[in-house]
Amino acid sequence: MLSQLLILFSFFALVLVSVYWVNRAVVLFDQLIANGQSAWVFLEFSTLSLPNVIRLVIPMSAFAASVYVTNRLSSESELTVMQATGFSPWRLARPVLLFGVIVTLMMSVLMHVLVPVSTEQLTSRQKEVTENITARLLTEGTFLHPTTGVTFYIREITPAGVLKDVFLSDRRNKAEVSTYSASESYLVNTDTGPKLVMVDGLSQVMLTSENRLFTTNFSDFTYDISGLIGKSETKKRRIEYIPTAELLRDAAEISQETGASMGAVMEEAHGRFNRPMMVISAALVGFATLLLGGYSRFGVWRQIVIAFVVLVLVEMSRSATIDPVLEDASKWPLIYAPTVLGLCLSAALLWLAAHPLHIRRRIAS
Repeated sequence: MLSQLLILFSFFALVLVSVYWVNRAVVLFDQLIANGQSAWVFLEFSTLSLPNVIRLVIPMSAFAASVYVTNRLSSESELTVMQATGFSPWRLARPVLLFGVIVTLMMSVLMHVLVPVSTEQLTSRQKEVTENITARLLTEGTFLHPTTGVTFYIREITPAGVLKDVFLSDRRNKAEVSTYSASESYLVNTDTGPKLVMVDGLSQVMLTSENRLFTTNFSDFTYDISGLIGKSETKKRRIEYIPTAELLRDAAEISQETGASMGAVMEEAHGRFNRPMMVISAALVGFATLLLGGYSRFGVWRQIVIAFVVLVLVEMSRSATIDPVLEDASKWPLIYAPTVLGLCLSAALLWLAAHPLHIRRRIAS
């Protein structure tokens, strides 16, 4: 039973990760390619986003595997045979519990190590790509606005790297609007930043205060484009990147450093423990709910619906505990309430499955 759970979990996880990743990759591909980035950058970004996607689908995959395996064992009368030989619901739940523990350990590695590291690296690379002026400007046939008040256009880029028919309008200074056009241009990297060397062109400077236009023909002209996109200031660390041990040890200092509230710091730290543990309750809820139905030639679709509803209620309880913790950090034990609720519901369902005659007599009386 444990081997079937692990196999089905791997299958559902692969399918769900593929669906999530494809949807994410389509949007990411459009953004990066439109900004002139290479396919390698797209692959790098996609790889860095995978740990977060896997984190999202693991609980659903564990629940789906538990429900599917239990349903198959029930439809093939294997559960009925095992119960007839003396296996109690508590004994049958052992492989499901072990399966939940294994998946919880896998998700813990994601939550405490892979997701923080990959998210930090992804954010850092996104910042580098945003500040890559050369890549953003090398797009032909499109009017680009690399920063407010600046318009840049290239008609054609030759294989040799020559920019044909370049247009540059700088309206950042309202009192002096500058417009440059050239038949050919070149991007040159220097120690002080990238420069745009324009050849055989025209410079037009409009003084708005005097309503006068000055034009100058030039054979070559160098324009500093490093100022088109201002370098972003060094940002403070975000709690999503900070190791769990540091969040728990230096919560007050991290709150002051990042600007996040103490509640947000505690929610992030303890949430990394709670979300993996909810996998155990998800697997047990799926198994215990289907175990109530017993064998039926019509299947256990009603129990599947009930199991899904119970899982949704547990997830809603997790959402309901976030706001109180954000407002008051001392209420951080509430973060573990959904896991406790899920385990208690699983235990109650297993008890009901173990005492069906007792329940029927109580109802009858």
